[in-house]
Amino acid sequence: MEIPAVRVKELRAQSGAGVMDCRNALLEAEGDMEKALQILKQEGFLQAQKKAKRSATQGVIEAYIHAGGHIGAMVEINCETDFVARTDEFKELAHHLAMQVAAMPPQFISRDEAPEGADIEPQVACLLLQPYIKDPNKTVQDIIAETIAKVGENIKVSRFARFELGR
Repeated sequence: MEIPAVRVKELRAQSGAGVMDCRNALLEAEGDMEKALQILKQEGFLQAQKKAKRSATQGVIEAYIHAGGHIGAMVEINCETDFVARTDEFKELAHHLAMQVAAMPPQFISRDEAPEGADIEPQVACLLLQPYIKDPNKTVQDIIAETIAKVGENIKVSRFARFELGR
């Protein structure tokens, strides 16, 4: 099956995956764009799982102050190299996660951090399980996995803090 370059380019724009990854996903999906996106998403998730054990000691601390100055958040996001920490994709992820913390006040990074037997809703209390504010069909973990697939390194949220005026 021949895949037109325009379709590969379109899939690449939507997914951020590499050209060959997009081409191969379209071939596997027999040209179906939605199916190809699902294949790329699954591959990105698998890549994220493989990279999860790798050390992430570089990164950035990103701050976000909401308009009006009443709510703010700081997030430490780590990756494997300072090269990736300086990329636009990584910086954008850090900024969006700081916005997420300001908008949806999580208590924990993941379910693992929640105390045993705590009466919490994991999708509300755990940052990685929250619906992503820019696309509620995805979780924050999904967005991180997509960025891992783009940059090719492990990415972790190490810590965050949220500030609200008067609290």
